[in-house]
Amino acid sequence: MLDATFAALSDPTRRAIVGYLRNEDMSVGQVVEKFELTQSAISRHLDVLENARLIKRKRVGQRRVCSLSAAPLHELSDWLEAYRIFWNDSLERLDQTIAGKKQ
Repeated sequence: MLDATFAALSDPTRRAIVGYLRNEDMSVGQVVEKFELTQSAISRHLDVLENARLIKRKRVGQRRVCSLSAAPLHELSDWLEAYRIFWNDSLERLDQTIAGKKQ
């Protein structure tokens, strides 16, 4: 699943769509209005995001409404956490080295 999340988020348009959906659910038409792309191009981006389980689409009346699905982002955050610990530990060792040289 992590591979699909990275692949889906590798495109700036798809990252922007996820950003918009972080704030509110939007119809496909509202998503299209945010970009200078055709509806079919946006639909292809939405398909990729839906296949990666980053968004869900449901029919509300005659509209299809998109909402963010946070589970894959949580998995991504868990994966990145190991690297955050690595960098924090590395910076702490650098601070200790610099402090040792000042004495």
